Amino acid sequence: MSQLAQPGAAPSQADLRPALTLLTGFAPEATRAAADLLARADPALLVVGYDLTGLVGDGTVRRTVRDGRGTIEDERTVLEHGCLSCTVREDLLPALVRLARSRPGSDIALVLPPSMEPETVATACSWCHVDGAPVTDAIRIDSVVAVCDPASLLDTLDSDQDLADRGLQAADDDTRSVADTAARQIEYADTVLLWTLDADPAGAADPYEHARLAVLLERLNPWARHLVADLDEPGRLSARLRRSGRFDPDGPEPYGRGLEGYAVGCHEPEPDCGVVATLYRARRPFHPARLHRALPAVAGSTLRGRGHLWIASQPDSIVAWESSGGGVSMGDLGRWLAATPDEEWDESSPERRINADLHWDPDFGDREIQLAFVGLHFAADELAAVLDGCLLTDEEIAEGRRAWREYEDPFGGCFDGKEGN
Repeated sequence: MSQLAQPGAAPSQADLRPALTLLTGFAPEATRAAADLLARADPALLVVGYDLTGLVGDGTVRRTVRDGRGTIEDERTVLEHGCLSCTVREDLLPALVRLARSRPGSDIALVLPPSMEPETVATACSWCHVDGAPVTDAIRIDSVVAVCDPASLLDTLDSDQDLADRGLQAADDDTRSVADTAARQIEYADTVLLWTLDADPAGAADPYEHARLAVLLERLNPWARHLVADLDEPGRLSARLRRSGRFDPDGPEPYGRGLEGYAVGCHEPEPDCGVVATLYRARRPFHPARLHRALPAVAGSTLRGRGHLWIASQPDSIVAWESSGGGVSMGDLGRWLAATPDEEWDESSPERRINADLHWDPDFGDREIQLAFVGLHFAADELAAVLDGCLLTDEEIAEGRRAWREYEDPFGGCFDGKEGN
């Protein structure tokens, strides 16, 4: 049975490395306010912030370091190759290691700018070296906290803009969308913090809307811990956000959850404050042309979709699905185990091999469709009917894979997985 990812075990008391809390979110004011709250609760906490507004123009980034007593560093750095990845490798990671070594008794809170996704930082920490030693020798990621502002959350998740439309792109070729980026920040987090109604200076926030957003966040990331900010008790909130040990460096990758036996979402088809969540599963593949025609209807009716699927004309390729802001992104996740030589199975994780064995189909092997959708006031059964209409019919199944490969395929050449014989 599928299960939700469990948080990593709390670190041993013998682990003396400074704990790193990643604060992510698409509303910079709320994210910085959360960092301020943590600094008030612990004046020794080092708060690191980044301004990437000069990254695309002149290749510069501004890095600030402060604690509860004031600013410690405020530096602007020119990067030879102005992009997000070089910012992380050439400036961020060395700065974190240096701070951890120079102030071993202080934990660190890293306030990520909107265009920097926490997965990028966590992945870099896991494999990069600084001064010849792994970054994780100096620091450990304790938790990833997505800070969400109720005033802008829904508009952000429903936006049809790209980061470049808002001047937030992290490189000249950064084509990510606002909605995708914001959703991935929430989905990667182990803790989701909905900012407080009290922070609205106009006092116009609606308690029902706040409750609706809380439900939406729980549906978007059901494996995280969900909190609501309490400005009156910063110490209590800080204690729940920091040194929780919730980040699991060995947890499933967001796009590979279903392949390893973890749930890709939750199934709550009855509206709760208008929020609907549904899981769609099927063993037979999608017809490429019918799926292509259905894309606008599927993406347009929901706020967010994620998961994996297979297409009849490319039966060896695992296809990742991501939808938000009315758009769809599909990419390659490699080959199905059923299309992989036996001697190469060991290259896949034990979890994936076990999940494949448990759910092996005599006709399709481990091939299957798992898609999770979240939105407002959509009919889950109608969405399922649209997707059912994209599946191969009994007659098409009987034609066999040789005939499937000859189908009209609008997705031809989009996926890199090598086809079998």
